[in-house]
Amino acid sequence: MNAQNVRHPAASPLVTRRQTGPVTADHYFSAEPAAPEVRREIAFRAAGRDYRLTVASGVFSAGRLDPGTAVLLRKADLPTADVTGTFLDLGCGYGPIACVLASEAPDAVVHAVDVNSRARELTELNAETLGLADRVRVSGPDDVPVDLTFDQIWSNPPTHVGKAELRALLERWLPRLAPGGVAWLVINRHLGGDSLHAWLVESGWQVERIASQQGFRVLKVARPR
Repeated sequence: MNAQNVRHPAASPLVTRRQTGPVTADHYFSAEPAAPEVRREIAFRAAGRDYRLTVASGVFSAGRLDPGTAVLLRKADLPTADVTGTFLDLGCGYGPIACVLASEAPDAVVHAVDVNSRARELTELNAETLGLADRVRVSGPDDVPVDLTFDQIWSNPPTHVGKAELRALLERWLPRLAPGGVAWLVINRHLGGDSLHAWLVESGWQVERIASQQGFRVLKVARPR
């Protein structure tokens, strides 16, 4: 199914086991989920298009489109068909953000990055099913070329890893914004959304709260002037 026809690495992950402490069960940020892989499909609508994606156990929000991701896709400024460039979906999960970005901007390339190997496999599958495989580049965080910069960064980052780990994650990737680039982040207010906003400002970034809905903050982040 082509989205255009449907309208309407583990060795050095984003978050390491050492950073999160002893892991006694699978987390969506586990590099290699141990739980049996049980696949199913979920459906959602974004920017007037209907999507049906394959999900699986051991991957973030496998039961539905995560509410934070839904708010991000609804409230942030999705690219239009005339937009080109290189985008990053940071912590892509099974690929909903990457697939929407690639569908909306057919001349853009989207790098979908996740530590979870199962998530990467699902993103590749979903991009192929939607006819987007040539423009959705799926990889682990250490496999992204070090000199690559991004015109847009999109992320529903893993807030449950803790404040220090989340800030380290953003310190690693936000500096890879190209000149004039912008990052779109969605953060749960109850999991430090406002304190993260303040920290980003203190760190010198230009930050604008675009929306606040269902307990989530949508932040637009740009380089300092």
